[in-house]
Amino acid sequence: MSGEDDERPRRSWSEIDKLRDKPRSRSDERKPRGAAAEARSRAATQQYLKKLDGHLFAKGRGRGDSGGERASAIRAALGTPGLADACRAYLRELGPPSDPGLLAAFLDAPDRELQLVGLRALGERRRLGDLALTVGLRAQLRTLAEGLDDELAEAAEDALGGG
Repeated sequence: MSGEDDERPRRSWSEIDKLRDKPRSRSDERKPRGAAAEARSRAATQQYLKKLDGHLFAKGRGRGDSGGERASAIRAALGTPGLADACRAYLRELGPPSDPGLLAAFLDAPDRELQLVGLRALGERRRLGDLALTVGLRAQLRTLAEGLDDELAEAAEDALGGG
């Protein structure tokens, strides 16, 4: 066994580098074993895709419409006098948005009722455990919580988690 015929040929450094650069096939590791496992895998994939489609392409109530026409109109109106009108149109057609960015736009609108809608929706999402406050949104809520309007302040505190 110590002879040269028994040993396999050594690879050069360039051959080793070429092997490292090649993508490795992992298809064997991910295949279900057996027909029953493959059928379960296919059914689970179909169920997941159906659920995902339902969330991404849902109509109404603001869910899944963050990329829709009304949401785009709100984003385009940020910082303009037309923001309140864009928010009202969204609210009229789809109800309160679920997207925190759109809710923050409602808080920016120069209309107390729109601000209350945004604050109440944020408070509801917080109670459901479905809200991660960004630094900007937290600052916006603190500013409203320190304001003179008691109803807005209480709703902002609730959205922050203090009420």
